[in-house]
Amino acid sequence: MAGHHDHDHHHAHGPADFGRAFAIGTVLNLAFVLVEGTAGFLTDSVALLADAGHNLSDVLGLLVAWAGAELAKRPASKRFTYGLRGSSILAALTNSVLLLVAVGAIGWEAIQRFADPPAIHGGTVMIVAGIGIVVNLSTALLFARGRKSDINIRGAYLHMASDAAVSAGVVLAGLAIYLTGATWIDPVVSLLIVAVILWGTWGLLRDSVAMSLAAVPGGIDMAAVEAALAALPGVDQAHHVHVWPLSTTEAALTAHLVMPAPYPTLAFFEDARQRLKHDFGIGHVTRQVELAADCGDARRGCA
Repeated sequence: MAGHHDHDHHHAHGPADFGRAFAIGTVLNLAFVLVEGTAGFLTDSVALLADAGHNLSDVLGLLVAWAGAELAKRPASKRFTYGLRGSSILAALTNSVLLLVAVGAIGWEAIQRFADPPAIHGGTVMIVAGIGIVVNLSTALLFARGRKSDINIRGAYLHMASDAAVSAGVVLAGLAIYLTGATWIDPVVSLLIVAVILWGTWGLLRDSVAMSLAAVPGGIDMAAVEAALAALPGVDQAHHVHVWPLSTTEAALTAHLVMPAPYPTLAFFEDARQRLKHDFGIGHVTRQVELAADCGDARRGCA
């Protein structure tokens, strides 16, 4: 038996660099928290002060995602032999929990408003909420291009997009209440927004939990990977195939390949590496070759 290990040196490892996006988003949202908090204090609006606190939690979400992305760049060490790439998975999991907490807080507040509708400072609230739409939507757009390929970036995107939705709901509810006088519109709109945010957050939570448990990354068909390995030239059988996420954007594979003698060439391993990278996005590969003569009947596989 012999093993061969390689990983992709020709493509950049890890997620795209969103450091600048995180910095801009953090500064923008901190500035908005100060503006909203000041407006709430000057108008004696509990709603604005509460929303400022909620937006401050979203700044925390941005910082968590940023920390995860930066830690994932750390090189390997004697203790952390894969580096700290898994930090991006932990960050995505943390952000999904933070989003659920925020959703719960918004939902609880909305339910309470049915029984005791607060006085709404129409003009001020709508102006501040309008600013919130611009700030949160602008920040969300900074992460839009990475949200489908990196669940850590998706967490940051969802935080900002959900806040933009909440701010839009505040503006619409404020306008509707101004025109109709029906105060029940505000909590109803809030609950509708909660449902939308919960739908997106549940997917983030599900994916981040699966990744933290070393599940096969989404988008990789395990049966197709096994079939591709078994179809490599000279391979009689592929078994003990494992695929797991190293980070929110990287996957690793180990596999045992049963092959006839003689031992395969370096060209064989390079071809296999390129196929796995191109077809499945797996850049970190370790294969153990088992010679068919040492395994007996190859159809039964080696132990």
